[in-house]
Amino acid sequence: MRQFSSMFNGLARSIRGKSSGNGDGKEAAEAMAKDAKKYDLILRSSGSVNVDGSNNLASVFSKRGRKGVNQDCAIVWEEFGCQADMLFCGIFDGHGPWGHFVAKKVRESMPSSLLCNWQETLAQASLDPEIDLESDKKHQRFHIWKHSYLRTCAAVDHELEQHRKIDSFYSGTTALTIVRQGDLIYVANIGDSRAVLATTSDDGNLVPVQLTVDFKPNLPQEAERIVQCKGRVFCLHDEPGVHRVWLPDEESPGLAMSRAFGDYCIKDYGLISVPEVTHRHITSRDQFVVLATDGVWDVVSNQEAVQIVSSTPDKQKAAKQLVEYAVRAWKKKRKDIAMDDISAICLFFHSSPLS
Repeated sequence: MRQFSSMFNGLARSIRGKSSGNGDGKEAAEAMAKDAKKYDLILRSSGSVNVDGSNNLASVFSKRGRKGVNQDCAIVWEEFGCQADMLFCGIFDGHGPWGHFVAKKVRESMPSSLLCNWQETLAQASLDPEIDLESDKKHQRFHIWKHSYLRTCAAVDHELEQHRKIDSFYSGTTALTIVRQGDLIYVANIGDSRAVLATTSDDGNLVPVQLTVDFKPNLPQEAERIVQCKGRVFCLHDEPGVHRVWLPDEESPGLAMSRAFGDYCIKDYGLISVPEVTHRHITSRDQFVVLATDGVWDVVSNQEAVQIVSSTPDKQKAAKQLVEYAVRAWKKKRKDIAMDDISAICLFFHSSPLS
């Protein structure tokens, strides 16, 4: 796949040569996505990705719930941006009448937009005499990725609002994504999906480390923002403990998360599409990370998820094992509630074709 490097360099040159840089950069990023799909570097359905020579192995599985069409979707892109040491993966949980269309649209737009913004931000930073990219690589890399994510999410949300064929006024999607670049991972979260890392403790046990915050409306900082914007946060009588976001004078739309793409009916009342971006240095102790929609975490603890994935002999089936465990847990713990869509990505860090 090294033949893609010239395209990547061309992207960098096209961005450096323009003040906006967005037109040519976007076309080049979209061309990369097409080539990656052609060479089986992109997975958009249940299955696994294990490219020769890569240290990554990604397992993906999704199961429709009992509420209608499956509104969850996912993506794994190996050699992201034609870089051998980079990988992008994301999981999206749609909601509302058009939620499945919104989730797929964000899945389609976000990786290429992020790639374009990352390369443009990197090029601008390299030309800034006040920024020394070599002095503190990890610190500078994080700020470049964070800035790129913030620009990307704002652009994707704006593009979605203008889309003529998708009605996202009362529909939206969460978005949880990870970029692995060498021994660093960058996590960006919008909504209530969750990323959990499995790492080895000093006593040799595998323990979970939650990497993201579930952005529920009752979190103090989220509730404060919503109330300041005249939105309301409360639970319905038949849903004790399930906090939702409501318009000032209507019992609508009742969103169970405080951040999402779309849902423009309530964007002026505290709902935002701004991601929380964090990073982590991956060591030999860190074994894998699980990205899953709330359909998993509603019935499965972080510790249970880590145990299920780690005890699966065939890593390529790890996500399926976790999802099927969650399905059984729904039947036991939430018999009176229609099962949600359930999706997971298991990304193993120290993998090989033989493992």
